[in-house]
Amino acid sequence: MASISSLGIGSGLDLSGLLDDLESAEQEKLTPIVSQQQSYKTKLSAFGTLESSLTALRDAATKLSDPETFTAVKNSMTGDAVTASTTGDAVAGRYQVSVSQLAQSQSVVSKGYGLEDSLKMSGTLTFSVGEDSFNVEVADGDTLADLRDAINAKKGGVSATIINDGTASRLVLSSTETGTDSVMSVKSAADGDALDQAFGFTTAVSTDEATGEKTTTFTAASGGAMEEAVKSQNAELTVNGIDITSQSNTVEDALQGVTFNLTSTTESAETLSVSKDTASMTKAVKAFVDVYNSFQSTADNLTSYDSESDTAGTLLGNSTMRSIESRLRSVLSYSDSEGTFSMLSDLGIERQLDGTLEIDDDKLSDAITNDSDAVSQFFSGADGESGLVASIDDTMGSILDDGGLLQTATDGIDTTLSSLDDRYTRMQESIDATVERYRTQFASLDSLVSQMNSTSSYLTQQFDALSAQLNQ
Repeated sequence: MASISSLGIGSGLDLSGLLDDLESAEQEKLTPIVSQQQSYKTKLSAFGTLESSLTALRDAATKLSDPETFTAVKNSMTGDAVTASTTGDAVAGRYQVSVSQLAQSQSVVSKGYGLEDSLKMSGTLTFSVGEDSFNVEVADGDTLADLRDAINAKKGGVSATIINDGTASRLVLSSTETGTDSVMSVKSAADGDALDQAFGFTTAVSTDEATGEKTTTFTAASGGAMEEAVKSQNAELTVNGIDITSQSNTVEDALQGVTFNLTSTTESAETLSVSKDTASMTKAVKAFVDVYNSFQSTADNLTSYDSESDTAGTLLGNSTMRSIESRLRSVLSYSDSEGTFSMLSDLGIERQLDGTLEIDDDKLSDAITNDSDAVSQFFSGADGESGLVASIDDTMGSILDDGGLLQTATDGIDTTLSSLDDRYTRMQESIDATVERYRTQFASLDSLVSQMNSTSSYLTQQFDALSAQLNQ
């Protein structure tokens, strides 16, 4: 069979060009299918945009049901010795804080050794910190550095380091936690042996029954060479004149909802001020309104119609879109008959003619400042699980969750696109078969015309020869 490039060579006709034109005409049969595919893909993209907008709205609404949203507090300290962090449980007020002592961890130091010299002793050292303990084995030939590494490898509440004082290296043991509950002791398996005398010691904590003050007593092993460099001690502070003791410089629960971080002692009392964080509360409400208005803008674009250009939004007239808009209008009409604020308008949030929400800043500020609990109840209900947010979440569930409106709509589009893909494939196969049939027919025509041209040329030559003979 002749190829397209050879079509017309025998006949002299432009059969190749004619075949191209016929193929182009056949390909036009695909245009309606491609147009439908593009239309449905555009709708699928539009529903994706709508889903993103609705998900953002759901998230913004959920924030309003967070218990900490309308119990948020802020704080400030007048000095630098103490910093504070607060939770929603903190009670607004002013508190005087004084720090007389910081918590510190115990530290002990050995006599001097050569860093790389053998300790020339062996055995088992038992380290105790509070109620926890661990063992470290010391072998003949171990150096001070080996002992340090063995202690640190246990991660048992004791850290070891080596300090060189200019003449010798000393092993320094420190409790990893502060306070008198983290005092250390070290004993060897055999009291009084060389290992025990070099590194053994005990620490005892006694409590004054009258004052409750704890005292740490350090005792080295008989003939021992360890010395206490830093005694363990608790942090001591007062809050509004009440004495407080803490094992750590991070003091929790001394004041409800407040954590103090102590960095130094104070010469005079510092003042902690705790107040409602109305700014963050207002921000959360405005964020919800902004996201809703963003959704409304998206919906308007998807359902718009421009009479001048006669162009329509992708989802204009779409039943799913109409249902979504209707459900959201309905949920924003939520009413709480038992609360101080029964409707959004009571908080200064009004629905406008164009469907957007507008905030009366003064009215919202007054509601949050004077009764943030009632504002919280409107959004999350008295039980924290109902209110406007629960209604919005239920509505969003019927739209966004599995089996919801959007999934039903997009599944239908996917099914239609799959059907269109099948139609496209079948039509392309039909076009290819038709073009191939034309190609075969044109090749036959080209061959036939070529033969006829050859016969015509032969007959012409014969007639010319006969005419020449007759003339002679």
